Amino acid sequence: MSGKLYGVGVGPGDPKLMTYLAVETIKNCSVIAVPADGKEHAISYKIASGIVKDMDQKECLGLSSPMTKDRKILEKNYQKVSEEIIKKLDEGKNVAYLTLGDPTVYSTYIYIQRIVKKCGYDAEIINGVPSFCAVAAKLGDSLADRSEQLHIIPSNYDIKEALKLPGNKILMKAASKLSDVKKVLKEQGQKAWMIENCGMEEEKIYHSVDEMPEKATYYTTLLVKEEIDKNS
Repeated sequence: MSGKLYGVGVGPGDPKLMTYLAVETIKNCSVIAVPADGKEHAISYKIASGIVKDMDQKECLGLSSPMTKDRKILEKNYQKVSEEIIKKLDEGKNVAYLTLGDPTVYSTYIYIQRIVKKCGYDAEIINGVPSFCAVAAKLGDSLADRSEQLHIIPSNYDIKEALKLPGNKILMKAASKLSDVKKVLKEQGQKAWMIENCGMEEEKIYHSVDEMPEKATYYTTLLVKEEIDKNS
C-alpha cells in the first residue's frame, strides 16, 4: 500500500504557532521532506524541531529548488523532486513536506502535490499560520476592517499598479527587491510597516518606509495600509 504525502505548514517562525494537526502529522510520518539541500539548511525544519521531539531520528529528504523565474527550469525541478517523494510513497512511507507559513500561499509544495496526485498518489494540505497574519498580530492591528479589501502581492514583480488597488496590501517576497519597493512606496506616498524574520530570534520590526534598510533577508513581509488610525 502506498504512503501519503502531506504538505505541512509550520507557520512563520515561532514553533508555538504550529497547529496540533501539523505536529501530529509530522510525528506520524516516517519521512520528512524540506525545500533545501539538507535539514541543516531548512528554516522550516528548524521551526518544527523546536516543538516536535525526535525529528532527527526520521529520514529526511533534502529537496532544494533553484531560485529562478524560468518556468522550464522550475518545472523540471518539480518533476525531479516529485519522483524522489514518490519513491518513498512506493515504499509505503508517509512523507511530510515542511513549508514555511501556509502551503497554499506562494509555496513550492503545491506544484509538487499536483504532480504527485496526477501520478495517482494521495496528498493532503495541513494549514499553517501565514506570515502576514503573524505580522499583523505582531503589529497589533488588523489586516482588513469591515468592507476593506486585502491584496496579497508578490514584490519580486512590478508592484506599481497593484499598490493603486483599493484597500490594504501585503507585500511578500520583497527582500531582493526591497530598494525598489521602498522607492515605489515613497513615490506613491504609501505608509508601510515591515517585519523581517517574524517570530524568529532575528526578528526586526520597521514602523515606516524610512526605517527600512535597502536589503533584507528572504523572510520579509510588508503591510501597507490605507489608513493608520481606525477610530470609527
